[in-house]
Amino acid sequence: MTCTPGRKAVVVAGLLVAVGAVTRAAADEDFPSLVKRLQSQKPEFAKRQQDLLQTRYDLSDRPAKDATMARGKPVQEGVRARLPKGATWDELAAMLPDEIKAKDMWPAGFYPLPHPHQEAGGMVFPKPLIDETKKQTGRDLTRFDLDFDLPQHLLPEFPAPIYLTTRPDLGDVSRGQLVTLANFNELFKDVLNPKQLEGLRLLVTPFPQAQFNATEDRRALTAYQGVACFDCHANGHTNAATHTVGDIRPNEHRHRIDTPSLRGVNIQRLFGSQRAMKSVEDFTEFEQRAAYFDGDPVQA
Repeated sequence: MTCTPGRKAVVVAGLLVAVGAVTRAAADEDFPSLVKRLQSQKPEFAKRQQDLLQTRYDLSDRPAKDATMARGKPVQEGVRARLPKGATWDELAAMLPDEIKAKDMWPAGFYPLPHPHQEAGGMVFPKPLIDETKKQTGRDLTRFDLDFDLPQHLLPEFPAPIYLTTRPDLGDVSRGQLVTLANFNELFKDVLNPKQLEGLRLLVTPFPQAQFNATEDRRALTAYQGVACFDCHANGHTNAATHTVGDIRPNEHRHRIDTPSLRGVNIQRLFGSQRAMKSVEDFTEFEQRAAYFDGDPVQA
């Protein structure tokens, strides 16, 4: 069917009406009211998540005596998934899969872990990252509706060291610091070539993101430019920041994703939560166009 100028005008007008309806719906609640409502609900969802974690896992601080991370933080030891009441690991190991299923004996800790607030989703950062980022750059990655849910002793050491594959002789080139837009040039100007330095600049430059931007549907009290790649992949590693995957609908089926390390990304062949992207370039384009806005093209 040929689309005449008149028909085009009708289509465009219809789109504008639809977008206007979405905008009006989002504007029905002003920002102070949104903050007040979500802050009042925050303790309820925090308790729900902590109750779930305690039911599924042993979260106690049990450091190993002979295993540490690069800077000395102890590695936690022991099995942490809780078994169904009265069951033992030997008993479970002796059962056939169909029997485990029939008796509902599968440990809950092996099921996917939901987001701290699955209905809301969005990026959530651990407190050490929030504090150091605010100290260095003035950006506050605190959400007024939600806190990070896992205890600090179970997280990777922070900040992680950086070892260059091209210059292993230099050791930790981060010098024990969290790399941000405020210090990347001073740390790396004599280590990286200009092209590499520009690539690093992009990794520490904030870009708009759904929960931390300048719109009134954000989850930060103050409007900011957004988040940087290294906010999640701190020093190119992981800080256990979490999000919900952007390419699944409906929302209740979306997976919680925790930040993977970028160590070894130079030899990876497939990328993304579905392992369907063939290059880092494809992945970064997807992140910019969709994941940062929870896959919502109207927001993007």
